[in-house]
Amino acid sequence: MRQLFAATALLATTSAAGAAPPQVLADTPVAASLVALVSGDLARPEILLPAGSSAHHYQMRPSDAAALQSADLLVWFGPELTPWLSKAASAGGGADLELLHVTGTRLRGYDPDEAADDQNHPQDDAGDDHDGHDHAGTDPHAWLNPANAGPWLAAIAARLSELDPGNAGTYSANAEAAAGALARMDAEIARELAPVRGQSFVVLHDAYGYFTDHYELPPAIAVSLGDAAGPSAARLTEVRSRIAQSGAACAFPEQAQNSKLIRTAIDGSDVSLGKPLDPSGTALAVGPGLYEDLIRTIARTLLECLSAR
Repeated sequence: MRQLFAATALLATTSAAGAAPPQVLADTPVAASLVALVSGDLARPEILLPAGSSAHHYQMRPSDAAALQSADLLVWFGPELTPWLSKAASAGGGADLELLHVTGTRLRGYDPDEAADDQNHPQDDAGDDHDGHDHAGTDPHAWLNPANAGPWLAAIAARLSELDPGNAGTYSANAEAAAGALARMDAEIARELAPVRGQSFVVLHDAYGYFTDHYELPPAIAVSLGDAAGPSAARLTEVRSRIAQSGAACAFPEQAQNSKLIRTAIDGSDVSLGKPLDPSGTALAVGPGLYEDLIRTIARTLLECLSAR
């Protein structure tokens, strides 16, 4: 069953012009949180991706197609994150907004060394391709750079205003207020992380480049390049070598994922095991506060382990 921002069914607020509020569909809880910051009580976005599902590999259901046909607006990150949604998005009944393609979005490619390793060892062991997405292209995890929130909020406000012009002023004011609050959060987190900027750390998969780039942290050492399968023996050997060379202080499992791979990678080292990271906010309460909670929780989890070393 799809998640909604309210625990119980609520009637949508009627717009200032007397029309029904826009029906908005989001691909992930993060996108839905950004929409909710702009829409307030005027439009409650529905989330397409069920809790616990992979954004990269989800299989759409007939009910998803029906939801797309009835939605006035689909807000999604784009085919770089959810390739399974590309064809359905173009065939949907309403407009769509690809956040990764919004003007002003700061994008990055995957780390060149990781991309080269992905190309050299695409399938080292039988059945083990360790590739959750294409590491030669754009890294789709752009929400982990809070500087991207401002352009996205403005773009969402513009699209909602086109659909509901009677409430354009509300959407614009909400977007501006949310952008300001997130900018203040960003500055606060930068100050908190400053003391640990030189410390290397290990993560389960290659998803944190935007976060480490933005906060001037060393690139995380990823045990697995993607989230589709485990790393090969060659990859594990390379990871252990990088851990030894970098003097990594901490290793972080991932929410809802088995910590065995992380433990195997750091076995025999003095790397401390931190709490699980949650780059997609899967364990957080769905709603307008999810995005800020996600960024703060990642920062707090890193700081708790790294500052103890």
